[in-house]
Amino acid sequence: MDSSEVEAVFQSYGRVCTGEQFFVDFYDYFMSSSQTIKDQFRDTDMKQQRHLLRNGIMQLILYARGMPDTKLKQLGQSHSRHGYNISPEWYSLWLDALMQAVSKHDPEYDATLDAQWRRVLKPGIDLIRDAY
Repeated sequence: MDSSEVEAVFQSYGRVCTGEQFFVDFYDYFMSSSQTIKDQFRDTDMKQQRHLLRNGIMQLILYARGMPDTKLKQLGQSHSRHGYNISPEWYSLWLDALMQAVSKHDPEYDATLDAQWRRVLKPGIDLIRDAY
């Protein structure tokens, strides 16, 4: 993993996560990508869910920075077919929704930064998805 890419994503995340609206917008985009996904969140405390998302994205970035995979393995187990049953194909929709929110909230967003986000998060997302 290129450390300059990880740093660019870390800085971008710092710019976008200063308020709740980034996370609200993410879930609006993510839930609008599929009725099934929207149904999955029907009875969810979204304020708590946004807090979990904030931490989860940071865990993905920290993993790319070399932190152990312990937290991501736990996420993988909780999101597996034995937990929340998060379908593996939803992760690409999740990432697309995340990038849509980043593009809206990061004034430095461009195609290069989008590609960096995707490369930096991919190993962690794969780890979570592969636990299914």
